[in-house]
Amino acid sequence: MIIQPMLRGALCANAHPDGCAERVRRDVAHARRQDRFTGPDRPRNVLVVGGSAGLGLAARIAVSIGAGAATLNVCQESPGTPNRTATPGWYNTVAAEAELEREGHYARTVVGDAFSDATKDRTIQTIRDDLGSVDLVVYSVAAPRRAHPETGRTHRSALKTIERPFSAKTYDSATGKVDRATVDPASEEEIRDTVTVMGGDDWRRWIDALQSADVLAPGARTVAFSYVGNTALAPTYRAGTLGRAKEHLEATGRDLDARLRRIGGRAVTAVMRALVTQASQVIPAQTLYTVLLGRVMREAGLQEGPMEQAYRLLGGLYPEALDPSAKPVPSVVTDELGRLRLDDLELRPDVQEEVDSRLARVDSDTVGQLGDPAAHRAESLALNGFGLPGVDYAAPTDPVRPLVDPVRVTNGQVRVPHG
Repeated sequence: MIIQPMLRGALCANAHPDGCAERVRRDVAHARRQDRFTGPDRPRNVLVVGGSAGLGLAARIAVSIGAGAATLNVCQESPGTPNRTATPGWYNTVAAEAELEREGHYARTVVGDAFSDATKDRTIQTIRDDLGSVDLVVYSVAAPRRAHPETGRTHRSALKTIERPFSAKTYDSATGKVDRATVDPASEEEIRDTVTVMGGDDWRRWIDALQSADVLAPGARTVAFSYVGNTALAPTYRAGTLGRAKEHLEATGRDLDARLRRIGGRAVTAVMRALVTQASQVIPAQTLYTVLLGRVMREAGLQEGPMEQAYRLLGGLYPEALDPSAKPVPSVVTDELGRLRLDDLELRPDVQEEVDSRLARVDSDTVGQLGDPAAHRAESLALNGFGLPGVDYAAPTDPVRPLVDPVRVTNGQVRVPHG
């Protein structure tokens, strides 16, 4: 079929397999240009929970190409059919595994709900069969809902404020208009549900399961992603329901760190910079902030994408493993809460002062001068494989792209197709 973007407002409802593959190839090429981690303490067998898109995918590529690690990915993505495209994460995973295996690295995927016990059990069995153990666990799950494995209840996250409403400027990338919206406060139940979905409970359950099954290697490290963001917009994120979930995630990281240090390991949360992702595009006011921030950081020569962030994260986790002949990796500061701060460039005072100034002045007529909506739009479409140079979008292409040897977990049942 000929595949063109199906837009639903600011979001894209389909994906292009060749475009996703091209974007993954570019990420792999970026990783090849970086210095390598060759020391004895480098990660060798890595589990990425949520490695089909965004920072999880970037971390998988960086650790495989940069350190030569075997990677096992866990994700819940849908394959294509002759009449319907797959999710972008499916195409990303197909392309990433082809590229990583071409480099000679083990790369396999467990397709299932990361929150479920069945997926954890099958992942553990795959680790036993294929790798023996894992020495790095990257937790990168962003989901709108979670069926809790103990109660069966489905919890849904809420993108709301706490205690009082908050009004902020917003940007609709579909219309190019700057408007103003009010975010309502969450109920106590909505706050609890958001923490249940987006907090640290599932991360802890993964580490519990891996350690109980004796597939977590001595000295193993684990990392999960957090965010702080702009102070003026804090009610929509850090001081809102999502921020409450991130506080829980970070507290979980400190608890896990105390436990893993007893076996020579480490657990950290990494506070990342604002990026254009599927998840960020549904957060109130975040789109306009990202449109302005992108231009400010490009003008200052400070722009980083997921691959730059992932490689810097690898340097923060394994500084002793970098090849001695390589140039130093840009330093990663650890703050007073033990978090790795990869948002240091975003939160530089001069950057935030300029973004705040532009937020105060921006409207529909000036957003193109104060921000970079075209770049944001291009990045958004590229998430689904559209707008990539070198891809012939007028040519028919096959939406069916099979994964090689995935492990599928469906409704608690495990299927292991081959070929």
